[in-house]
Amino acid sequence: MSNHPSPVRNRHVRHALQAATAAALVLGLSACGTPPWEEPGAQPTSSPRVSKTPRPTVSAITNELGSGSAKHTLTAGSATLTVDYWSTLSMDAWTADVNKPVSFSLSGVLNPDDLQALYLSRVTLTTTVHGPKGQLESPAPFTDQSTVAPGYLIKAPYSYSQTFVLPEVDSSATGVTLTITYELLVQATPTSAEYAKQTAVDTLTIAIAPPA
Repeated sequence: MSNHPSPVRNRHVRHALQAATAAALVLGLSACGTPPWEEPGAQPTSSPRVSKTPRPTVSAITNELGSGSAKHTLTAGSATLTVDYWSTLSMDAWTADVNKPVSFSLSGVLNPDDLQALYLSRVTLTTTVHGPKGQLESPAPFTDQSTVAPGYLIKAPYSYSQTFVLPEVDSSATGVTLTITYELLVQATPTSAEYAKQTAVDTLTIAIAPPA
């Protein structure tokens, strides 16, 4: 009896192997096909967006007299001014419906200093009133024109002091900005009757307190 396999049986085995290989190839090609999201007309899937509610912005109200007083230094040509501002009315009483005093005192020096005099000929204070929605009606400007010629002597150790009283303002006011203009005269020489005019402009912001 022979141990060699018959030719017929060998053909059956080869056919079975070829069929299995073809089936595996078809499966492999199917697995490597185009994914659904890349098919023509397919829409990408996105995660739902979560909207964030914006936080309200809180604007701080500047109050340069919040500590009781303020000191500013100004320069106008060869003159340097030192100005102190304060109010005799406490800041919690600075409400819209009351009179509000603003006091200031200034003194100046010259650089270079050839022993000339320094005078203040005129000071003007203009008030801008602010509210939650913008600028409000403002009171008329205050002016102090020197009653002596050529002006008030302000060269240190001399000084000038003044108090202006702001009247009642709009009830919705939240603050005021004061613009103070100082008009100076600088003597040309220690014995001259000629003067050079210089102007220094300063601003001071003060909060209006809410009603009690």
